[in-house]
Amino acid sequence: MHRWQTLTDEQLVTFPNICPDFVVELRSSSDTLKSLQDKMVEYMENGAKLGWLINPQQRQVEVYRPGLTAEILDNPVELSGEEVLPGFLLDLHRVWD
Repeated sequence: MHRWQTLTDEQLVTFPNICPDFVVELRSSSDTLKSLQDKMVEYMENGAKLGWLINPQQRQVEVYRPGLTAEILDNPVELSGEEVLPGFLLDLHRVWD
C-alpha cells in the first residue's frame, strides 16, 4: 500500500509501474513450468514479498520469497498468506480435484 500511495496523479491514471506484494500463478496445461518460474523470479526481483506457483499437473506449489530459493511443497492441503496476508489460508482441495 505504501508504494501505491507514493504514485503521482499522472501515474495513477495510467497502468501503475509497481509490483504487487503478493502474486499467484496457476499453471494451465498450455503453460511451460520454466516460463512461470522465470516470471515468479522476476516478481521477486521487482519487490513482491510472497508468490505461489500452483502446479495442478504435479500437485505441487512453489513458494517464492525474496532472496530465498523457492520452497517446493508436494500436495499441500492449504497455503498460508504468512505476514504478507495475515490470517489468509487457501484451501487447495478444489484445485487438486
